Amino acid sequence: MAVSDRDAYANLLLPKLLAERGLAGKDAALATELAYGTLRTRGTYDAVLAICSDRSLDSLDSAVRNVLRLGAHQLLATRIQPHAAVATSVNLVKETVGQRPAGFVNAVLRRIATRDLDGWLEIAAPARESDLVGYLEVRHSHPRWIVEAFAAALGETPSGEMPQTQAALAADSERPAVHLCVVPGLAGRDELVNAGATPARWSPFGAYLAEGSPAAITAVSKGRAGVQDEASQLAAMALSAASVDGRDDRWLDVCAGPGGKARLLAGLAAGAGARLVAAELREQRARLVRSAVGPAGAGAVVVADGTTPAWPAGRFDRVIADVPCSGLGALRRRPEARWRRTPADVLALGSVQRSLLQSALDAARPGGVVAYVTCSPHLAETVDVVADVLATRRGVEVLDAPAALPDVPGIRSGPAGRFAQFWPHVHGTDAIFLALLRPGT
Repeated sequence: MAVSDRDAYANLLLPKLLAERGLAGKDAALATELAYGTLRTRGTYDAVLAICSDRSLDSLDSAVRNVLRLGAHQLLATRIQPHAAVATSVNLVKETVGQRPAGFVNAVLRRIATRDLDGWLEIAAPARESDLVGYLEVRHSHPRWIVEAFAAALGETPSGEMPQTQAALAADSERPAVHLCVVPGLAGRDELVNAGATPARWSPFGAYLAEGSPAAITAVSKGRAGVQDEASQLAAMALSAASVDGRDDRWLDVCAGPGGKARLLAGLAAGAGARLVAAELREQRARLVRSAVGPAGAGAVVVADGTTPAWPAGRFDRVIADVPCSGLGALRRRPEARWRRTPADVLALGSVQRSLLQSALDAARPGGVVAYVTCSPHLAETVDVVADVLATRRGVEVLDAPAALPDVPGIRSGPAGRFAQFWPHVHGTDAIFLALLRPGT
């Protein structure tokens, strides 16, 4: 209800609610599955509910609509017995709305219980042969425009089977492990492993936590490590690994909040004898960045607008622009984002993305290196942004980003394969995009 009615973020609110209600162990796991599973699969369940209800979903009270979705998830995607799923849903609607809609909820859910998910998909989804995008929209619970955006980024069209697109959409419905990252110089990955995590595949600083709270790990609670997706770690590592001409002691993060990449970059900078300046527009987020980079001891945080910088041009050796984006690359972790974002949002973000990349290129000295990073595979936020900015500048070299991460397979994308694009179905990470650029004289 908080997500649908107040635009709350499930990943921020749910842990607080579990703690407040004293839920742990299997009870917490079930509550998490009900919340996240219902949010992820809302599109599919709404298509089924539309068939099973004699009223339009939009006409229903918000609480009734959400109870029906919760009930549908229990019936179609869990091992909960149908009679229990229906009974608890009816009781829930009585408690939240009253007696009046109880009969309606009971009738709709009992009808849903007559078929399994595959049976309903045969009725609710368009035929694959005539409308593959529409079929995938319902089958994998993504808005049509996101299905089309993923397909375009993967180079697939509806005239084919689109296997990569299907795999990417399916991966968004899988429960992701928590990715952790130590701060170089303050902790080693072994400390995370000894606390129950498993080593990451490619990042020497990363580990995966399959269950449990990251805050229970001492390295995390003491600021020697933090939660950070492995692809995000690798993007920061690629920036630090790229060659620069001449000095290498001034690094910049033009939009650092909430501080995940800045924390790792500060540690990498300290090990290289460099210092990181991390800029963040909002004071509240700047405080988060200070908390993140402080333990590394090699960073300064300033409250500044990265699009109208307070620093001199050509000052920095390494610059990262991890720009605000639609977040389509992290739909596994933020399932509500697929329903909250629109194509108009993507277009609206384009201006600030281009401005931040321009600012990053201005801040870097000739011979330095700039990383453009975004947590989205949408071409309008990745390849198109870089192409548009480069069209306005002379002498900027597009570096081979995948070559900076030689151990990571399947990330080459864009013109001549010089950009890096991670995917959850290939790499088990968020769909992070990376371009490395070198300003010329």
